[in-house]
Amino acid sequence: MSNYAIIETGGKQYRVQNGDTVRVESLTLKSGSMVELDEVLMICEDDRIRLGSPHVKGAKVTAEVIGHGKGEKVVVFKYKNKTRYRRRNGHRQRYTDLKVTDIS
Repeated sequence: MSNYAIIETGGKQYRVQNGDTVRVESLTLKSGSMVELDEVLMICEDDRIRLGSPHVKGAKVTAEVIGHGKGEKVVVFKYKNKTRYRRRNGHRQRYTDLKVTDIS
């Protein structure tokens, strides 16, 4: 088993290892800055697993902000039969790319 952690950010959970690049919900940080994610749900070190309830106390994942961007366009189309009701809308979700540097 390798060392990994399960973190929570932006209402979603991610499994990360050292050196991984993760695309998460948009964070208001500049590119090149470091961020500490302290909402760690689980840490696995070799054969030892530490579970949190809900978070592991004292655990954190350090990551570097690589960049920001927008995802693919999702088309939202509303339609009602026989009433001439049609609405077309698009959405592009913002994201932040993080590179995990340390799990402690």
